[in-house]
Amino acid sequence: MQPANWQSFEHAHLKRLFSHFNVDCVFDVGANRGQYRSVLRGPVGFKGPIISFEPLPFQVSHILNAKALEDDREWYIEDVALDNEVGEKEFNIMVNDQFSSLKTPSAEDIEIFKDINKIREVIKVKTRKLETYFEKYFDMLGFTAPFLKMDTQGNDLNVFIGAGSRIVEFVGLQSELSIRKIYAETMYYYQVIDYYTKNGFTLSALVPNNAGHFPDLVEIDCIMYRRRVA
Repeated sequence: MQPANWQSFEHAHLKRLFSHFNVDCVFDVGANRGQYRSVLRGPVGFKGPIISFEPLPFQVSHILNAKALEDDREWYIEDVALDNEVGEKEFNIMVNDQFSSLKTPSAEDIEIFKDINKIREVIKVKTRKLETYFEKYFDMLGFTAPFLKMDTQGNDLNVFIGAGSRIVEFVGLQSELSIRKIYAETMYYYQVIDYYTKNGFTLSALVPNNAGHFPDLVEIDCIMYRRRVA
C-alpha cells in the first residue's frame, strides 16, 4: 500500500466521522506549520473553527502568515505547549524540527531517525493545560461537538490528562502512538490506547503515519470516538 492510500483513508475516515458526530470545532494540538488545518480545510471539508497550538516561535510566525494570506477567520492560534502541568519547561528543537518535543529523543528502540531526531537547540516554552483553553473557546464559540487532534511528539497523553474533566466533552480524538519509542519517557501504543479507552473513548481507525521505512512500523495515529456520544 502506498502512502497516498493511507492518507486518502485517513481523510475519508475523518470526513465521515466529522459528519456523523456533527463536529463543530477542532483543537489542533501540535500544529507545526499548520498541515492538519490544510487537511481539514481541504479533503475533509471542515469549515468550522480550528484552534491550533504551537510553541515554536518560527512555526507560529509561519502559521500567522498563512492565516493572513488565506484570510481564514475561523483559525485561532495559541503559542503555547499543552501539557499536564502549568509553568515553563525546556523544549527540544531537533535537527528536523518536525521531531521537536518536550521529550528527550531516544534511539534505543530504533535507530533510523537518530541523525534527524537529535537536539540542535533548547528553548524555554510556557506550558498550559487544555482545560483552560477549552473553557476560553467554549465561552467564545459555544461549540457543542469538539474534536481533539494531538501530534506532540511523545506528549499526547499529558495533553489528554491536562484536559481534566473537560475531556468528556470531546466527541472524538486523533492521537499519535509509538510502536517503537523515538522519545524517552513515553508509553507504547497499547498502553496509551488502554488509557484512552478507560476514559471513555473507543477505537475507530488506525492509520500509519511514517510510511517509507518498510518493513518497520514506528508510529501510528489512532482515531477514536467517545462511547456515550455514539
